[in-house]
Amino acid sequence: MPKKILIVDDEKLIVKGLRFSLEQDGMTVDAAYDGEEALEKIRNGNYDLVLLDIMLPKLTGYEVCQSVREFSNVPIIMLTAKGDVMDKILGLDYGADDYMAKPFNVLEVKARIKAIFRRISNEKKSRMIESRDMRIDCESRRVHVGDREINLTAKEYDLLELLALNPLKVYTREDLLMAVWGKDYPGDVRTVDVHIRRLREKVEESPSEPKYVQTRWGVGYYFQN
Repeated sequence: MPKKILIVDDEKLIVKGLRFSLEQDGMTVDAAYDGEEALEKIRNGNYDLVLLDIMLPKLTGYEVCQSVREFSNVPIIMLTAKGDVMDKILGLDYGADDYMAKPFNVLEVKARIKAIFRRISNEKKSRMIESRDMRIDCESRRVHVGDREINLTAKEYDLLELLALNPLKVYTREDLLMAVWGKDYPGDVRTVDVHIRRLREKVEESPSEPKYVQTRWGVGYYFQN
């Protein structure tokens, strides 16, 4: 599917030039010419990225960005004539993902867009952990071993995800208790041992000879990928 971009700028020549260049790269481009129109389109459209000018009629780019962040994580690149460092910091504080000062090179704009799409793609890939027969979907918190879905409690899942995201890193029982249950949890480290045992009973073919959740005797637990 082609990426859908919204350009928000009251300078029609800039919109025209950006639209032409992005469409040459196979993207679908829409435009808004003031802050209120931009906010309405972002609410009702399904955009992959927004190029947002700061100096706009009706609502500033800062105001648009701040409002958008209340309902959407769509990537936003600020495009503005303001090149001051504080303007950049302010834009990023309001939730922008990147910032470019005018005049800009359209090739650099496209490079920044592609960099954001690469980052998003990598983040999506990182939400799925695969190790041999095990698949952990970090977004849906579902775990499969082979063709079988494993029903884990919340704490069992939290333990498994933490270990699997950091393969071969040995966590002490105290580390796991703090990370999963928090510093105010009134129980002791035996809680970790109980949950590790139950986790192994669910995900391991032979819990007494685990493939995934391993013990480093006298130290703690780790994930073998």
